Amino acid sequence: MRDLSISVYFARAVLKNAVDRGLDPISLLRKHRISPRLMLESNARISIERFADLQVSTMQAMGDESLGYGCRPLPIGCWAMMCHAVIGSETLGQALSRYCRFYQLFEVGVDPVLEEDGDLARVFLQYQGKNPDAKPYLHELLLFNTHRFASWLVQEHLPVQVVELESAAQAPALDYRHMFLGNPIRFDQPRSQLLLSRGLLEKRVVQNEASLRHFLRHPALIMLTQDYKVNSWSSQVRNLVRRQLREVPELNDVAATLGVHPQTLRRRLASEGTTFKDIKNQVRRDTALHFLGKQGLSIEEISHRAGFSESSAFIRAFKGWTGVTPYTYRKGL
Repeated sequence: MRDLSISVYFARAVLKNAVDRGLDPISLLRKHRISPRLMLESNARISIERFADLQVSTMQAMGDESLGYGCRPLPIGCWAMMCHAVIGSETLGQALSRYCRFYQLFEVGVDPVLEEDGDLARVFLQYQGKNPDAKPYLHELLLFNTHRFASWLVQEHLPVQVVELESAAQAPALDYRHMFLGNPIRFDQPRSQLLLSRGLLEKRVVQNEASLRHFLRHPALIMLTQDYKVNSWSSQVRNLVRRQLREVPELNDVAATLGVHPQTLRRRLASEGTTFKDIKNQVRRDTALHFLGKQGLSIEEISHRAGFSESSAFIRAFKGWTGVTPYTYRKGL
């Protein structure tokens, strides 16, 4: 399992409508060993595994796959039925067409629509009715699911020319870049949509009924953590750093491993909205969060596994990442 974390904003968004549905958000958090205190910290993060479990658990408790954001509940089982409707498609274009048509059958407030325009293709969200009620997380969730599911179908992190969202950023922009695999994001746009090259619609669907059965065991987690052979530069760098955390490599070493000049690697990372230093810090942070959830590991050992030679430096860095010390974070689990 990859050691990843996610902004607490996304956990808050998952739980936003829980009380209105008669649920106790604190119980849902504790069920998955997420400290309720973290919900109050603006820059806190939680492990990706716990977030995925929280999302699924909350949907099931609500009986609503739209997490209370739709005009009416989206019954549990819709996602699985959509997958079965799509899995026989030959091309990505055919799959996305079926995907959009499936969700247009349900009145949740917005419909995904596939449109081809010259060399471009777009999946945009179209409002149902005359009085649209923009709900930022519903748009984020629908576009995230569309992108990650399409990537799974063709076993490749699909490059998107741009992700556009109607709303302002609800979390740090870098967190959105991570959610959309390093692709460019624009906020406060006329409509929410994914823009991609039309040629991608010709890609062959490589999944089948057998692989779908495995996928449906935990689609939320698989979509959040799946790696493919074709990865972005930031993803390749992240994987190399993660494998060598005890002796953290420098940029020149990573560039040599990838077979490019260091300056070329810097430019390619910059084009994806990140730097080598940012990636190194993210991997250290995510590794620390992962191991803090394990029993029997001391803070000193976790510090070492996260690539720090001194526990004091690790504690300072961790507080900068999450707003709390590793001791406080662990106590809240």
